[in-house]
Amino acid sequence: MEAGIFSSVNDAIYLVKKAHERYLMLSLEDRDEIVEAIREKLLPQIEILAMLSQEETGMGNISDKRRKLKAAIANTPGAEDLITEVKTGDRGMTLYELSSFGIICTIEPVGSPAASIVNHVIGMVAAGNAVVICPNPRAAKTSIYVTRIINQVIVETCGIDNLVVCVDESNIAKVQEIIHHPDVDLVVCNAEEDALNGSYGCLKKVIGEGEASSVAMVDETADVSKAAYDIVQSASFDNNLMHTSEKTVVAVKQIQHELEEEFRKNGVCILEREEEITRLERLILREDGLVRRKWMGQSADKILQAAQIPYEGKVKLIVVKTSQYHPFVNREVRAPLIALVGAESYEEGLEMMLAIEQNYKHTAAVHSTSIDRLNEVAKKLQTAVFVKNGPALAGIGMLRANEPFTMMVANVTGEGTVSSRHYTRRRKCMLTNGFSIR
Repeated sequence: MEAGIFSSVNDAIYLVKKAHERYLMLSLEDRDEIVEAIREKLLPQIEILAMLSQEETGMGNISDKRRKLKAAIANTPGAEDLITEVKTGDRGMTLYELSSFGIICTIEPVGSPAASIVNHVIGMVAAGNAVVICPNPRAAKTSIYVTRIINQVIVETCGIDNLVVCVDESNIAKVQEIIHHPDVDLVVCNAEEDALNGSYGCLKKVIGEGEASSVAMVDETADVSKAAYDIVQSASFDNNLMHTSEKTVVAVKQIQHELEEEFRKNGVCILEREEEITRLERLILREDGLVRRKWMGQSADKILQAAQIPYEGKVKLIVVKTSQYHPFVNREVRAPLIALVGAESYEEGLEMMLAIEQNYKHTAAVHSTSIDRLNEVAKKLQTAVFVKNGPALAGIGMLRANEPFTMMVANVTGEGTVSSRHYTRRRKCMLTNGFSIR
């Protein structure tokens, strides 16, 4: 078996533990050097990684995966994210520092395997941890390829082998064996809901992202043209695979027609005929109302063709005009297909947002020039990501240059936008009697 890739869970964790013991002896400067080396090595690999991800999973599009990978490689926070707190007084000094959590098991998603692993590993290694990667079975080839590169870079930089490893195949039994292993300290689950639910029984700290129903509202005071552009850029990005991308838009009816016209200018196909919407439902949804996985991450053109719905030009996004009770509103489709719901007023729109978001506390966006309204929605929804007058994906650092980037919003376990500091233990160190110069 090649370095960093294992069939045996016990072999993998035994060697990871040995690697972590050596890694703990390195300085923060050493960690920075390793992280920078990983970034430098991966940047020329963006095209290959984007193609591998798209070809293996059959989801998303290569151009957006390139952008996502670039953000993950260049903008994932490193050790600079590890904030130190100091308190001094007459009786001494107290120091709070963020230290390595230990060995982390990270359960990876299928939609963005390369970008997710890069984002997680940079943050975890910067925080002083070792990593065991459980790839999604449908993205194993891509995951192993990324792990191999990262492992090689770490060996070349500091001489430590197997600090980041990957199991060669991932199934429920193997994942359960890893998360219950006594030497695994932390479980990070960015995969599907079933995998997250299966992680809670390990009696260890879990950082988890669950389902989302990301909703945006456009009120009558908004810059409608900008709102339409922002929503389309975010909701169509990588065929709407990201949980953070808008899934439903609530529009105050006073500006709804204008919003629809602006949508069309940005490559949107708007569906309002009942027979076409029914055809789309039968294609996308199973009889039990769940989404057919084969359509997740597929292009708008492909979906419209399969549903035999006529359209003109290149379509980036499908918008379905419907009520707030439609299955497309209450299910996370994760395809370039979102619902548009009309509201008589801002107040009714806010109530709709609360119902549509379903208390997942993941992501919401509002387009409005009223500061009072922006603040009211933020307080009432309590989402981990809240974007004012911008694309929802901006909340994780996407679609904006040089913003700190994350592939994970831990809405279930409460960390929110996850970065290096969340992969640490907060430790307290005291020096008594002195050390204050005030």
